[in-house]
Amino acid sequence: MKSRFLLLLAVMPLSIGISTAQSNGDYVTPRNEHGQPDLSGVWNFSSNTPMQRPERFGTQEFLTPEQLEAELERQASRAEAADTRAAKRNTNPDLPPTGPKVLGYNDFWFETQGLSENVRTSHIVYPLNGRIPAAVEGAPEQRGNQISDTPGERPVRFTVGGIAKGGPEDRGLSERCIVGFNAGPPFVPSLYNNNVQIFQNKDSAVILTEMIHDARIVPLIDRTPLDDNIRLWSGDSRGYWDGDTLVVETRNFNGLRQVFGTIGTNYNMVLTERFTRTAYDAVTYEFTVDDPTTFTDKISVVVPMTKVAGQIYEYACHEGNYGMANTLRGARVEERMASQAGN
Repeated sequence: MKSRFLLLLAVMPLSIGISTAQSNGDYVTPRNEHGQPDLSGVWNFSSNTPMQRPERFGTQEFLTPEQLEAELERQASRAEAADTRAAKRNTNPDLPPTGPKVLGYNDFWFETQGLSENVRTSHIVYPLNGRIPAAVEGAPEQRGNQISDTPGERPVRFTVGGIAKGGPEDRGLSERCIVGFNAGPPFVPSLYNNNVQIFQNKDSAVILTEMIHDARIVPLIDRTPLDDNIRLWSGDSRGYWDGDTLVVETRNFNGLRQVFGTIGTNYNMVLTERFTRTAYDAVTYEFTVDDPTTFTDKISVVVPMTKVAGQIYEYACHEGNYGMANTLRGARVEERMASQAGN
């Protein structure tokens, strides 16, 4: 019952939010001192909406009230079952584990419930079926996980997990504190730290991600395109205003990350992001990934962002972080023990 109550609290604003969204045509976007639409502030993009649309929904973009109620029931049942399992473990610690023996730290920190109204069946809105399009033949794929190493070769392009423990280069990008698993661009809702802060002045905007504390400076004036030989982890972003929408186009990625999901290398990717303030506490974030060397079609995504009354503090990824050293040290111990057992 407790889980059900919390879920209902989380979704109660939906009916209010839907009516608000329908009246957004009357919303007047505030302006900053430069006369630009004011996007400044801290915005959260947590979500429990699936990125890809379940096939049973076809091209249906939004849940009906009946489907929403069924989804709430399903979530409540899953939460109640999880509470029951946790209670059994707490009262009887001698119970054998029911899952993998190696796990990440506890899910207390997980932040997967959206803060805003969102009754979408998926974040992907194009292709119209809400699914990732087919990959181009030969496009590479790398898929990591927290439980075990994934066979593969350097460079490691996924963010979580690794291909081996021979050295730091075998670990995922987030373990190496190079790129956070939701840092983008583009921003994709993930387990936690789904926050960005936007700063504005007349000629530029700065998009600061909580993880891994990356500040992307977006010039809003005409500048000479970056030389094609200069490649960056977060690409080279240029912005302009399309009415009340901030449009950011990013190119010159370094090819050392995936394009979308587990597929591709982003060397040829062109990313177009759109930030539109739709209410005092709401920004609609849209992005389109275009890379014909990886996918047979473009991918367009809509993610709601909600204003939060808080600050973003420095995510000092390597400060006090013994995980990488201990992972590699543990692997050396395992190797030594295996060698001794063989002798």
